[in-house]
Amino acid sequence: MAVESTRTPISSLPSVHLPDLTGATIDLDALASGRPTVVVFACNHCPYVRSVEQALGGIAAHNSDVTWVAICSNDADAYPDDDVAGLREQVARAGWNFPYLVDADQSVARAFGAVCTPDFFVFDATGQLVYRGAMDDARPKQPQPVDGAHLDAALSAARQGRSFTGGKPAMGCGIKWRDVTA
Repeated sequence: MAVESTRTPISSLPSVHLPDLTGATIDLDALASGRPTVVVFACNHCPYVRSVEQALGGIAAHNSDVTWVAICSNDADAYPDDDVAGLREQVARAGWNFPYLVDADQSVARAFGAVCTPDFFVFDATGQLVYRGAMDDARPKQPQPVDGAHLDAALSAARQGRSFTGGKPAMGCGIKWRDVTA
């Protein structure tokens, strides 16, 4: 069942230190280093992510002045395709040339208010949130093209240091939260 993003509790880039797919800890602030930054909550198994992943790789490659980061916050025990091996396969399949971080305790997803995959957050060079929402109007098995229109417009706004009020809420598979009662 698809989930739509809502208002996020953040207005600036949170401090994030997470392992990448090699186990190296990445400091998002250092990685962003005064550049516009896109953080996308993603995973390997979701058809919504799979439907845009190659286009996302192309958009990232054509916007090399932007810092790109994907974060997987899904419960990999319950969804083994979203464990490190599956995420590595996704990176190769999608042509992603940016860090993919693992939020095993799901604290980063909670800090961002992320609810689905893919869920995009665009920040300007000062770390202020410019946009939270969908990459474009495309949905799996729908006629809209995967063109990155909302993401491109948000990046343009981020480069100019202004917010982007267009776009639409992100929609995708709900983040697979760990059962904290067990």
